[in-house]
Amino acid sequence: MKIFIKTKPQSKNVGVEKIDDTHFVVCVKEPPEKGKANEGVRKALAEYFGVTRSSVVILAGHTAKNKIVEISSL
Repeated sequence: MKIFIKTKPQSKNVGVEKIDDTHFVVCVKEPPEKGKANEGVRKALAEYFGVTRSSVVILAGHTAKNKIVEISSL
């Protein structure tokens, strides 16, 4: 399953907000440096969808706020 997300790094709260079936907003506390925010996004999405962190793969947008993510095992 491919989804489109908008990330909000260095947010006060951690969470996933569903916009529609394929669009989400993900808030993480980690700063956007050295991949820390990407790992936070993977962790938040894994918890939201109930899958392991290795099942969440960022396909595009590694250095951007808008990302395309694939979630397997659904």
